[in-house]
Amino acid sequence: MKLGFLTSCLPDRSLAEIAAWASSAGYEALEVAAWPDRGQRPFTATHLAAETFTHKDAEYVTTLLAGHGLTMSSIAFYDNNLHPDPMERAAVNAHVRACIDAAALLGVGTVGTFIGRDPSKTVVENLREAETAFAPLVDHAGEKGVKLIIENCVMEGWHPDGYPGNLAYSPELWEWMFSLGLYLNFDPSHLVWMGIDPIAAVKPYIDRIPHAQAKDIEVFADRRTRYGYLGKAVARPDPWDVGWWRYRVPGLGEVDWRRLVDALYEGGFDGVLSVEHEDPVWGGTEDRVRTGLEVAYSTLRPLLVA
Repeated sequence: MKLGFLTSCLPDRSLAEIAAWASSAGYEALEVAAWPDRGQRPFTATHLAAETFTHKDAEYVTTLLAGHGLTMSSIAFYDNNLHPDPMERAAVNAHVRACIDAAALLGVGTVGTFIGRDPSKTVVENLREAETAFAPLVDHAGEKGVKLIIENCVMEGWHPDGYPGNLAYSPELWEWMFSLGLYLNFDPSHLVWMGIDPIAAVKPYIDRIPHAQAKDIEVFADRRTRYGYLGKAVARPDPWDVGWWRYRVPGLGEVDWRRLVDALYEGGFDGVLSVEHEDPVWGGTEDRVRTGLEVAYSTLRPLLVA
């Protein structure tokens, strides 16, 4: 198992700059952000331009990472593949396809994205639409030797009432995803606030997890008592501010990383554990982000077999 991180936490740095720092900090892999370059969007970055990616670009990136002793664990483009606007949905689906093509050129085995959701429709209606939307993407990925992996992030901020905006948040939905030929990019943090034990949840599905993310979560039980599971209702100008929990870097939250890593090893997982840094305490400046990544490294590296 190798330790890496998702590059979107350093959106203003080039891939070359990130690779140099990652190597010096002891990291072994990068999950490379490949959102379209549409200006400032939270938790996104464009470190790989998938829509214009060529063989020459692939040679440059491969040489760059190898020169720093790094591998690319996955290409990351987490967006709403069931967007209610037909033109936006088509654009997202097309960009997933471009990421698959870029991954094939690079010899990278996975591309990460979301199922998403149309918030105007029921869960069941969305599942039927997803089966249609993802069929050609799964087929294209298979032809290119790439696996499409879905992160189990709830994306509650995509729904006007804070309900799940990405239909991949539970083992029940994972089994449905697997039936479509999709795989799981496992992130334990989201399960904790959903009331799901991440260690018990992951054990039956490790053979469908080619890539995993490492993010922690801090829960404030007294605030949950006030707001309830769905979070703030009366005053919530920020749709992402549930009010009773927040993301943390590994080691500063509720996840038992020793037991979780042990469960992954026991199940035969030998991929990359990729830190997804969205910690508001260790965020805001590049120096603080790097410190957060160092905290994550010091937590996780001793748990991984060299």
